[in-house]
Amino acid sequence: MKIIGLTGGIACGKSTVSTILKSLGAKILDADAMAHELMQPKQPLWNLYVSHWGDRILKQPGGTLDRRAIGAIVFGNPAERQWLDSAAHPILLKEAQRLLEVFKKQHAKVAVLDVPLLFESGWDCLADEIWVTSVSEDVQLQRLMARNGWTEDEARARIAAQMPLAEKRARADVVLDNSGTLDELRQQVTKAYRLSERLLLRGSCQPNG
Repeated sequence: MKIIGLTGGIACGKSTVSTILKSLGAKILDADAMAHELMQPKQPLWNLYVSHWGDRILKQPGGTLDRRAIGAIVFGNPAERQWLDSAAHPILLKEAQRLLEVFKKQHAKVAVLDVPLLFESGWDCLADEIWVTSVSEDVQLQRLMARNGWTEDEARARIAAQMPLAEKRARADVVLDNSGTLDELRQQVTKAYRLSERLLLRGSCQPNG
């Protein structure tokens, strides 16, 4: 099974690329969706966060996590963000590896590891190829504010928390420009997908966590 590591800046259209790849037959491991499942009440990430921050991060009634409250904590305090990364990544990595094994047992030919922080977490080492979805900084900022309803300061803080797009592009095997139309993006993805089997496998290394 070939593994494509898909990443890009926030609000650059990574989810759209993932949807196109799924339509082409690839199995998708969506790290955000995986984390969402693990953050449901009494699940591993829920237990981790509540034991650390207490009830102040819970919505009532129901006891679900208040993701905006958690975001305010970790983006306002570097120490808290460092704790979150170091504590959550091993749990996420274990689940990702389990799901990839499930795909292999299903005889999948291509799996897509859809991870916003692919490089930052070291999970690029799990992939045979790295694909990066990219747009200009201005487009990224405007899309993020419109999509999430954030202020400009909130949006810039999220962008700054990630590795610069220029660095991600430099480390990619495939760069997808999502500044045009959906049809143009689909053409890029389809072409890259058809050519991907010809690329050499990347060397192995160990992800963080």
